[in-house]
Order: sequence, then structure tokens, then C-alpha cells
Amino acid sequence: MKIAMTGVSGNMGAEALRQTLALSAVRQVCVLLTPRKKNRQLAAGLQREYGSRVRMVWGDVADARACADLVEGSDYVVNMAAVIPPRSDADPAASEACNARGAAALAGAVKAMPKQAKFVHISSIALYGCRNQEHPFARVGDPLLISPFDMYSVHKLQAERSVLEAGLENWTILRQTAMLHPKILESNMSDGLMFHTCLNSPLEWVSARDSGYLIRRILERDGAGELGAFWNRVYNIGGGRHGRQTGYDTFRVGFAVMGGSPEEFFRPAWLAARNFHGVWLADADVLQGLFGYQRDGVEEVWADIARRHRAFRLASLLPPALITGTFFRRLLDHPNAPMRWRKEGDAARVFAFYGGEEAARRIPDTWEEVKLMAKGDFGDYDALRDEGRAAAEGRLLAHGFDDTKPPEAWTRADCVSAAQFRGGTFLSETYDGAYAPAQWRCHDGHVFTASPYTVMGAGHWCPHCAPMPWDFDRQAKHSPYYAQVWYDTHAKDEDVCYFLDADGRPSMRHTEGA
Repeated sequence: MKIAMTGVSGNMGAEALRQTLALSAVRQVCVLLTPRKKNRQLAAGLQREYGSRVRMVWGDVADARACADLVEGSDYVVNMAAVIPPRSDADPAASEACNARGAAALAGAVKAMPKQAKFVHISSIALYGCRNQEHPFARVGDPLLISPFDMYSVHKLQAERSVLEAGLENWTILRQTAMLHPKILESNMSDGLMFHTCLNSPLEWVSARDSGYLIRRILERDGAGELGAFWNRVYNIGGGRHGRQTGYDTFRVGFAVMGGSPEEFFRPAWLAARNFHGVWLADADVLQGLFGYQRDGVEEVWADIARRHRAFRLASLLPPALITGTFFRRLLDHPNAPMRWRKEGDAARVFAFYGGEEAARRIPDTWEEVKLMAKGDFGDYDALRDEGRAAAEGRLLAHGFDDTKPPEAWTRADCVSAAQFRGGTFLSETYDGAYAPAQWRCHDGHVFTASPYTVMGAGHWCPHCAPMPWDFDRQAKHSPYYAQVWYDTHAKDEDVCYFLDADGRPSMRHTEGA
């Protein structure tokens, strides 16, 4: 078989390429690389190791001609190209080009093939937005509530819609969870992004190694004709129960590599109180059941990271106060750090990430006063991480119709019910199937076209209302679908619409409950 891949210079992509080339059935992998020095070096190494089994296509994923060259003659196309935070925060134009336009261009290239390849697109669980202890679990079909000013998620949402509505014969969208990789410590030591993490944000980790192995298993099993009804669905890539932590737990395990702890290195107020993105995944077992890809434990991966980074191990010999000053305190003044926004009076971002300056001041000064899921302050931590118990206790979100039925069994009545739950209307007089174009109207009167699967299966809604501006305070007042989770982290009397001004700066205005 012949495979086309993007994103092979990234952590997941490098693993996917290596493990795919281990399959004897793979004749050749065509990879798309931008012509940078680092990629030239990568290409030279691949050529030395694999020879003609790897073909380089030089260009940009947003370039339709480069995409057409890449996919020509391929049996499978795997899109792992992504500009991720913190680069997407600093360079939203690059994020839009790669994450949004790139996915659309690649889907278009596959659509134009005489014999269409099967298309695997990597998305992100960031689309579910901010969760906490109230509803820590997400599943495919949950509302996609992009956190204000999160341009990475905006562009990944647009990418998904391009794939879902492209009319491809065989596709799948895999929403990647938080990913552990060997460079995770060093890549987070030069930006204020780490301070966006909320202490009680549920994070379900998977290793880059396991993510790459998942791609191999998809190609391996489908190539052997073993997958059946796998295609034309959205799935969540998770690490399973053993990968479930919180923001606090992640800092605890990561900082242990440096011989310290969150209490020794941080102050609680340095971290955002909301507006992050992270979830545990109630349906991660679906992909695990098909492919058995979850092999690495979180603690084991961190131990491997510690072995690879002598500098961080040596840091454990230094006093914690010196570590704080050397590695962390200096980042509080980074342009992407919440404490910098507070100092500069950036009202929009302070409100988005804290609920306002007054709310930020109420964050406890000492760790003893902070309530933490990981320490049992919201109930038994192990019980909270049990997806089966979450389902039994009704802590999963509703979708507005009988979502236990497969898409093949949906009816027009299901569409009507789902639309009403979103505050809108299903307009099509007939129902032509889960993947056929249909007409919908949102609460604000926008009429749009989307397949029932895009809306009910994947969780998308009106493209005119979201993701920008971020108007969920107002929309949640009319949409039970949004309200059931938006109010976990936002007060019901908030009436803020977040947007970017003409210069691309974060801004806000009050909607006065319109």
C-alpha cells in the first residue's frame, strides 16, 4: 500500500511515520515537508534509512498543488500537520494556514482523486473547551465550546467542518488528547502557556509513541480488511483511565523530574482559573477496543523523560527557590502569561481566564486553601476518574436525542429533537440519511447546511455563530445543549461577548442579556 502523510516532523507524526514504515505491506510513504533547514536534515536522514520507500514532497499543506502531488496514487492520506500552542498563540496566521486551510486543501485533493484515498484527519479534544470537576468527561457528540481567544481550537474546528462536509467516500476524524513526548518539558519553558493550565482541569494523557502506534494499527487492520464500520466517524484518542490526571497532578509528576512540586515552584494565583481546554474521555475505549494502542503509562513516560534530560535531573540538586526564579518566575512577565495580562490591565483576557480582576484576587494565596480534585476535595479521586461511574451517575452531557442509536438508525424526528435542544430548528422536510446535506436554523435565525452527522454525531452547530465571536454567555441562555456545561465555569449572569478587534487584539463587550 502507498501512504501519504503530513506532519511527520512533529512528535506524533515522527512516531507514525516510523511505525508505519515497519509494516511490510507499506510500499512507500509520501511525506509533505516545508523547505526549511530542519526539514532538509530530516529528509536526508529518512533517505539514508529508508531509501525510495520515503518520497519527499516539498511545499505547504495549504497549497492545493502540493497536496495534489502528495496524495497522487495513495491508498491512505494521514493529516497530522498542525501549528499548536504556544506558536499558534503567537502566530495565528500560521495556525489558520496550516490547521484550517491546510485541512481543507488536503480534503479537496483527496476528493479530486480518480480513486479516492481513505482520509485520516487528526483533530483535537481542545474543541470541547474548558471542563472541571462538574463534568470532567467528554464524548464525541458533546458541544464544541471553543475557549475564548484560543485560535488553535478555532482553526481546528474549521478544519473538522471542511473534512465532515467535503463529501469524501471514506474518512475519519481522530480528536487527539493531551500528548506526552520527550521534549514536553523544554518546549514549555520559554512561554507563559503553562500558566493557562487550571489546577482542576481534567487531562487525559497519551504518549506520542502510542499515538503513532494507533496510526500504524489503523493502516494495518484496514489493509487486512478487518475494520468494517470504522470509517465515516469521529473518535477521541485517549490514554484511558491510567492516563487521567488533572492540571495539578500533571505539574506534580512533571516537577518531580526537577526534584520539586507545584507547592514549591508555583503560587496558586499564577495559574488561570478557567478558559483552558482539557477533558477525560468517556469513549476512549472505542479506539482502544479496535486497535489496542494504549501501552504507555504516564508515570513511565515521565520517568523516560527524566532519563533523557540530564539538565532537569541536575536541577533537583538545587534549592526550590532557585528553580522557581530560574525557570518559572521569569515567565510570569511573558506576553502569553496571565499575570502579565493582569499587570497590564488586559480586561478581556483577565475576564476570560479568571472572571475578572476581582475574581483573580480571590484566588487563595496559600496552597492549603486551594480545593483540588487530585486531593479528594470534590469526592473520591479514583471514583471521579471512572468513566463507567460517570455514565451511571448521569454526569455525561446530553445530546438532545437518543444518542445510543447508531447514525444509520437516526430519523427526522431525531434531527428535530437535536435542533430544539440547541435552540434551533431542523428545516428539511425530508430526511435523506446521516451524511446527506440538510437545512438547519439556529436561534439567531441563521440558516445553514450541514449533514446530521456533522451536527448530531460530531457536535458542530451554526457556523455563523461560532467559533468567533465567542458569544456563549448569550447563546447558553437559549441552548440547553450549551448551558449544561458552559455554566460549570461561567456565572449565569455573565453577559460578555469576546472578540478580536481590527488589530487582532483580544476584546470584549457586554451583551446585556440580548
